[in-house]
Formats: sequence, C-alpha cells, structure tokens
Amino acid sequence: MKQINAPALHIGETRALLASNVLLLRRQAGLSQEALAFEAGLHRTFVAHVERGVRNISIDNVERLAIALSVLPMVLLAPDFKTLKSFRPD
Repeated sequence: MKQINAPALHIGETRALLASNVLLLRRQAGLSQEALAFEAGLHRTFVAHVERGVRNISIDNVERLAIALSVLPMVLLAPDFKTLKSFRPD
C-alpha cells in the first residue's frame, strides 16, 4: 500500500480552518449568520459557534453549510484561498 505524506495536523486545526472558511464565504455571499443558518436549517448560535471554532460539527452539518453557501463540502476545508477559489462556481 502506498503511503501518503500529509502535513502534520494538531487537534483543532481543521476546525479552525473550517471556521475561517465558513466566515469568509458567508461574508463573500453577503449573508448574515442568521441568513446562513436559515438556509442551512441550523440555529444562528450554532453558526456563530462554528465560525468561532468552538463547535465540533458533524459531516452532515458541513454539508448543510456547504449547500447553503453553494460550494462543495471540501471547499469548507480548503487550506488556502487559492484552493478555495478554484472550487467556487464562476
């Protein structure tokens, strides 16, 4: 089996990345936390907790946020803006 060399991550780094990307994409979409929460079928305080990186969320909720933001779920975990932008529809 071929081994994949991935960068070392620490617990919480992926959550922080998700938080940053959700916040960035929400602002780019011109949505309030309340509007994003409504579109995703989530509570506004849940979205606020995700954006602050204090909530460990399920894959299903990642999907809900991605659908509400019109992106693929993997975009919410993109490591940099260039990668993030490459998955955005034009």
